[in-house]
Amino acid sequence: MEKDNLSVVLHSQGDLRLEQRPIPEPGPNEVLLQMHSVGICGSDVHYWQNGRIGDFVVKKPMVLGHEAAGRVVKVGSDVKHLKEGDRVAVEPGVPREMDEFFKSGNYNLSPTIFFCATPPDDGNLCRYYKHSANFCYKLPDNVTYEEGALIEPLSVGIHACRRAGVTLGSNMLICGAGPIGLVSLLVGKAMGASQVVVTDLSADRLVMAKNLGADMVLTVKREDRPEELAKRVGGVLGAQPHVTIECTGVESSVQTAIYATRPGGVVVLVGMGAAMTTVPLLSAAIKEVDIRGVFRYCNTWPMAIAMLASKKVNVAPLVTHRFPLEQAVQAFETTRQGQGVKVMLKCDKTDQNP
Repeated sequence: MEKDNLSVVLHSQGDLRLEQRPIPEPGPNEVLLQMHSVGICGSDVHYWQNGRIGDFVVKKPMVLGHEAAGRVVKVGSDVKHLKEGDRVAVEPGVPREMDEFFKSGNYNLSPTIFFCATPPDDGNLCRYYKHSANFCYKLPDNVTYEEGALIEPLSVGIHACRRAGVTLGSNMLICGAGPIGLVSLLVGKAMGASQVVVTDLSADRLVMAKNLGADMVLTVKREDRPEELAKRVGGVLGAQPHVTIECTGVESSVQTAIYATRPGGVVVLVGMGAAMTTVPLLSAAIKEVDIRGVFRYCNTWPMAIAMLASKKVNVAPLVTHRFPLEQAVQAFETTRQGQGVKVMLKCDKTDQNP
């Protein structure tokens, strides 16, 4: 096997390097993957720019990347369901122990979970990467590697819509038309939402939202008052939304989400904002609006694969930029500048196709 394992490694805040790492050997329950397509997430850029997210601090060099798909090149001795040559999507969060969260099916909440590119765990922006075989999911022939990599952000949308209780006939407000707002739109529509309005500061992003199936879009300005914006949302929908999915983390947007949601409705907080945020809690209390958190996802990959294979959901338009792995720094800079929607890194020198 070749020795080239070019990897994108964050050494400390602002210090992103391309370097060679040894090709790992899979354990009994692991597979070695030749990585094909890995998307850049806002969190990767945040670690690069800030060296930390909340309590997760980069203290030693860490390989970035967690939105990934690749091909099995070596199989651990105890792995039965995968073989060499299988194309797989990687679920980056792997529980380390069978704790109460694992047993209840909420393994994403396990405090000791392994998660790609969350300190101190290495991600998969590299040529070769080993991963728990139980968290590698075989891709059907009609699902591309890039679509496989996009299952990770798609899973955030699935988990958010499940937490929100989106169902046939739901009216939805989605705050923010970045990658997560857009996948929440795709999933919400697939789950039966009848009317979806999407808000954003960027007119370009709202064009993408419209193309992906948003019924209405609202361009917002930083100076807009949350209560006024909430009224505008009700005006374009013709009613207050049953469900609001907040994907920005911005304080004023969270306030708008609470004001806009109808009595008895649900606000799901997906965007990560400041540690302390001022919100109209009394409004939520007297309207019996449930405010629910989202931390990543769990049990979403099988559903996501089924949605993609059946063509109920099309994530392909989300990829607006592609770079070979060797140009990773340029790719990160493109993401940092907010160009396009999803930047995809191509890790296989011999196959740069989607």
